[in-house]
Amino acid sequence: MKRSRFSDSQIFAILKQAESGVPVRELCREHGMSNATFYKWRSKFGGMDVSLMKRLRDLEQENSRLKRMYADVQMQCDVLKEVLGKK
Repeated sequence: MKRSRFSDSQIFAILKQAESGVPVRELCREHGMSNATFYKWRSKFGGMDVSLMKRLRDLEQENSRLKRMYADVQMQCDVLKEVLGKK
């Protein structure tokens, strides 16, 4: 997964600036990001604080790790079935 250039606290600060009335175009130009990135962050992290954002990222990382583990185990199971089926 691609790593973000912005930390959770930076994202939170940018979203707070937008809530306080700073225009989105100006924020995006100032921080060097696209409008799409801002709106994606707002839909994903809107209404959260920094600790909840960190918890969400940790859960997403754990979920991807568990999916990889499951895929590995499933592949091993398929290989075993194939080997046992040939005999």
